[in-house]
Amino acid sequence: MRYIFYVFFFVLFLAGCGKEQQDEVNNDIKISAIKLPAKKMESDASYDKEVPPPPEIPQKIIRQATLRFETSDLESTFEQIQKAIKDNKGNVQNDTEEKGYNTASRNITVRVPSQNFDAFLQSISKGVSYFDTKQISSDDVTTQYIDLDSRLKTKRKLESRYLEILQRATKISEILEIEKQISAIREEIEAKEGQLKYLENRVSESTFYIEFYKTTAEREGVKVSYGSKILNAIKSGFFELSGLFIWIISVWPFILLFGVLGYYIRRRFKRKKI
Repeated sequence: MRYIFYVFFFVLFLAGCGKEQQDEVNNDIKISAIKLPAKKMESDASYDKEVPPPPEIPQKIIRQATLRFETSDLESTFEQIQKAIKDNKGNVQNDTEEKGYNTASRNITVRVPSQNFDAFLQSISKGVSYFDTKQISSDDVTTQYIDLDSRLKTKRKLESRYLEILQRATKISEILEIEKQISAIREEIEAKEGQLKYLENRVSESTFYIEFYKTTAEREGVKVSYGSKILNAIKSGFFELSGLFIWIISVWPFILLFGVLGYYIRRRFKRKKI
């Protein structure tokens, strides 16, 4: 009887363990059944959500030109350039007049909107038979602009994060350290903003370096007056005399040596004659 009781108890124990294992399996199946749809929904959401493409930055090109040519009338050429500047909405940044021994010239630095580059170049080229110098350059700075813009955005995001941390800071030491970091980031932001503005300014307006000159009458064969010739001869003689004096000063040790040698040689010859 006792053995039968043990056997019965053992069968009940096995049946209970089997039921617990079955319940655990059923629970695992239920949990899996619950999680799978959630994963599927996340996957579907990731496919349905469209990532906006990055904004396209137009090409950034810096254009400039260097021109040098001869003209028969400086004033009329300058008036023609002034009219071209006004018609193309440009501005003069520098204007210099020079008079040399053989020529009179004028140098002008002009900034015009980049979209008017070709029109302005065509306007000031009218009446010019040939250019002594004509250099046109185009520098593509798009990559540099994109890099600066990206770095600037990153610094601004970092600054906003530090400002959020500063609002939650409670210790004075933490506040001071965060403010120090914000100040350094602000300096970098201002520097990059300045570089971007400089690039945008160079891109938006093209630069022209214009030099035009006129041959003076003296070079064309007009005779110089007699008094001017005398004055030039006096100046030339003075410079030659000054040069000779400087040369003598520079070789004085040799002159002294030759003088001493000449003195002893002459004295020796005198003794032989005696």
